[in-house]
Amino acid sequence: MKRHGGLIFRLVLFVIGSGAFGFALVPLYSVLCKVWDTGNRWYGTQTAEATVVERPALDRVVTIEFVTNIPNAGQWEFISHQASMQVHPGKLYQADFSAKNLSGQDVIAQAVPSIAPQADAKYFKKTECFCFSPQAFKAGQARDLKVRFIVDPDLPLGVDRLTLSYSFFNAPPKTAAVKSS
Repeated sequence: MKRHGGLIFRLVLFVIGSGAFGFALVPLYSVLCKVWDTGNRWYGTQTAEATVVERPALDRVVTIEFVTNIPNAGQWEFISHQASMQVHPGKLYQADFSAKNLSGQDVIAQAVPSIAPQADAKYFKKTECFCFSPQAFKAGQARDLKVRFIVDPDLPLGVDRLTLSYSFFNAPPKTAAVKSS
């Protein structure tokens, strides 16, 4: 046993380090988004007023694709109710999602959005989103979630498709301002 003590110590240290690294990824992502000014998705900076629908472009259609991602395999069920949606820039739309806690314990989650292509993300304005604040889930609890958005009519004419992607993470335990219904 003594000859394996060093190896066991290094393996335990590796497991602890890997867990700490995984735990730090969500806050690190938020900081990097803020530093690089790519739309700090954690704090919901890409927002617009829901009442501001100035110039609907009814002669133009843009396809919005919805993608969901769960980095913590097996702990969540997270889906979009629609794969895509045809929208007119300048009009307010709503997309629906569902999430279910499969972990067997109460948890707090945070959805982190991303828009592709990245260069056109500034034209996608979320007016209401479950990603704006952490979400508390009881063990086994399922919930419908929604995002309301407007595609800015100034979206370049060559762009006819945007992808809204969400990654659903367990939030750090010290997360404040939790929404629980």
